[in-house]
Amino acid sequence: MVEKKIPNATARRLPIYYRYLRFLYDSGKVRVSSTELSEAIKVDSATIRRDFSYFGALGKRGYGYDVEDLMNFFSKTLKQDQLTNVALIGVGNLGRALLNYNFHQSNNMRISAAFDINEEIVGTILSGVPIYHMDDMIEQLKIQQIEVVIITIPSTVAQATADRLVEANVRGILNFTPFRISVPDTVRVQNVDLTNELQTLIYFLDHYESTKE
Repeated sequence: MVEKKIPNATARRLPIYYRYLRFLYDSGKVRVSSTELSEAIKVDSATIRRDFSYFGALGKRGYGYDVEDLMNFFSKTLKQDQLTNVALIGVGNLGRALLNYNFHQSNNMRISAAFDINEEIVGTILSGVPIYHMDDMIEQLKIQQIEVVIITIPSTVAQATADRLVEANVRGILNFTPFRISVPDTVRVQNVDLTNELQTLIYFLDHYESTKE
């Protein structure tokens, strides 16, 4: 893999490319053009070619892209060729839904540990995932060498929890709370605000003729 920084917008499209390439490979497709990819994933072909160019020569003029080779390349780029263990912080309604979602079925990611303060579920196993008390979070994250976590906790404790995650050497946080946590530059935060996304969708429906982003 080429070790250089790529634009954030490109990085966000990589999983889309990988997922569709897996679909093509499973359906027996051998090669694909940027135009075909464009029509399928609704990203213009010039953007696709530019995105791919950040990683060097991935295709051949007049031939297009070898589906299996490109799929394997993005698999390695996204670390899908190795298992990534993830922790869940907060096992409420949303947390339980995420536990029930089988990340590992089509991706090499799995929630391997969850943390909560609810004594009724601490010490139990839900959807195959052991539930630990929040008091044991730092110790367990270090022991299990987990560097990626999902937080689905009340906003009032989001920052304090983030501070503890930094202490546990976590490198990535998927934040489902509306609170924007502050972390050092060594930690990457992805914010997922479902309410905000829905409100944005409703706004676009009322103010734009096209419903495509």
